[in-house]
Amino acid sequence: IIKSLAVFLVFAVLIGYFATEFNQALLWPLHTVAKNFPDITTKLGTLSPMEVFNMLIQLCVFGALFLAGPFILFFIGQFVAPALTEREMKAVLPMCFSAMVLFVLGAAFSFFLLMPSAIRVAIELNNAFDLETRWTAGNYYSTLTWLVLGAGAVFEFPLVLILLVWLGIITTAFLRKYRRHAIVVIFVISAIVTPTPDPFTQTLFAVPLYALYEISILVSTRVEKRRAKVV
Repeated sequence: IIKSLAVFLVFAVLIGYFATEFNQALLWPLHTVAKNFPDITTKLGTLSPMEVFNMLIQLCVFGALFLAGPFILFFIGQFVAPALTEREMKAVLPMCFSAMVLFVLGAAFSFFLLMPSAIRVAIELNNAFDLETRWTAGNYYSTLTWLVLGAGAVFEFPLVLILLVWLGIITTAFLRKYRRHAIVVIFVISAIVTPTPDPFTQTLFAVPLYALYEISILVSTRVEKRRAKVV
């Protein structure tokens, strides 16, 4: 706990010290999309004296959590490792590594694809209704945080399915049988995570999720075979 807290505080302080540079990096989706809309200003505003402080806290807290995540997982693994058997270690270590990779992939997918798509749709709708774009820093970073962390968390679902198969709670036959139901659930999750109601952004998020579902079936098949050999 102390190591995890120390790493978190180090990253939070670093982000706070380089806050302006970190802020510019996080504005990449907005600046990228705005190039196609010359009339749109990319300068965000605030509506209250405290909003800039809330923005800074968001940058430090969520940025530090994201950057410190791999280290925290490593420290948790170090703490739990002595209590695990060799067989359990062989299962847990790849699971932890996969969890970290999937979270980063989900966060990157959201930052580089979903967020720009959501911004583009929002700008086009504003233009269609002849509305002036007046986005605040609080609005932008709340949306960015929800999308990046939400996508990172949702990308973990294949591991949950594989774990359930490994524990014998569900089977790959079950996963194959309920493919259609899974597609519906995936689109519901996409509708919840994506901030815009347009079908393009939701589909953009749903496609990789379904691909991960199929990959989880393939991996679960191997897990079942190994589990059967052990039993």
